[in-house]
Amino acid sequence: MKYYLIAGEASGDLHGANLMKALKEGDAQAEFRFFGGDLMRAEGGTLIKHYADMAFMGFVEVIANLPAILKNLSFCKSDILAWQPDVLILIDFPGFNLKIAEFAKKNNLMVCYYISPKVWAWNPKRVLKIKRIVDHMFCILPFEVDFYKQWGMEVDYVGNPLLDAKAGFNPLPDFYNISKLSPEKKIIALLPGSRKQEISYLLPEMLKASENFPDRQFVIAGAPSFDIAFYNRFLGEKKIPVLFNMTYDLLNNSEAAIVASGTATLETALFHVPQVVVYKGNNISITIARIVIKIRFISLVNLIMDSAVVKELIQQECNPKNIADEVDLLINDKNYRSRMLDNYNKLDERMGKPGASGRTATLIVKYLQKK
Repeated sequence: MKYYLIAGEASGDLHGANLMKALKEGDAQAEFRFFGGDLMRAEGGTLIKHYADMAFMGFVEVIANLPAILKNLSFCKSDILAWQPDVLILIDFPGFNLKIAEFAKKNNLMVCYYISPKVWAWNPKRVLKIKRIVDHMFCILPFEVDFYKQWGMEVDYVGNPLLDAKAGFNPLPDFYNISKLSPEKKIIALLPGSRKQEISYLLPEMLKASENFPDRQFVIAGAPSFDIAFYNRFLGEKKIPVLFNMTYDLLNNSEAAIVASGTATLETALFHVPQVVVYKGNNISITIARIVIKIRFISLVNLIMDSAVVKELIQQECNPKNIADEVDLLINDKNYRSRMLDNYNKLDERMGKPGASGRTATLIVKYLQKK
């Protein structure tokens, strides 16, 4: 079978790669063509567009980059028609992928959506459109099944693919030598995101907060789509190391973490690393988001647990003093730290078992056979 996949950010590249690996196990003749990243490319097939050229965050930023986005959409549509896949697999990235889903449906292609758009947060009525243009939705958050059911749409809950990624993680036996970090100092991980815009907003605040902890070593998890020169623009004279393609090893050896809102917050929790979640962006974009988004929390950890398990610092609250105060609690207040770790144990129970990629691949192949 011919599988066309679209992932528009680093997390989608990770989940797309694991899904491709599982699809190959169920379909020895699988052919892949995709928008994605280096992890998907490693699984074989043809990478058409790298997510580094597609990831724009915020309302203002999207408008500013509209010509590039429209060009990518047009190119993607033409490429899909030319290749004529058996199925289109869309991975998160709703601003782009829902437009492609509508196009594909009009052209009689099967549309599978892996990792539901967060319509429960910003526009529940969009489900009515999704029902028309998506043949099969595969959800990874437990509460999404009931949400879709309220709108008359049956979906498949497959579990969370981050559990697959963590289950497949093999810790480096000589992490400190390979990373050239000191085993004498405890590590605070900095995860400022994978997009240029969010890193530009968040990393300077993280770096200023780090100045309050001379007895700790702060380490940046570098996004694979950037190089050290990009991070050096923010670091200046600061001697803070940047580790590429070692995020899980970094978390596995960290005492605490400062994490950009997104998939990384859940990954950090699954590694049982106490964290503070931060988010900052263009003022106009944030103002619009606060009007449009109808949820109590922004981090996946808090959303899944439906309670304030981790502290969220958003926009004006995301400043060096507040970040430093929270890090101080995470590393020095034993009761505060213990409560967070206890909640992480409850999160583990709620998340269930690994196998999301395999379950999703099995269902896609089954649905294709029924076509």
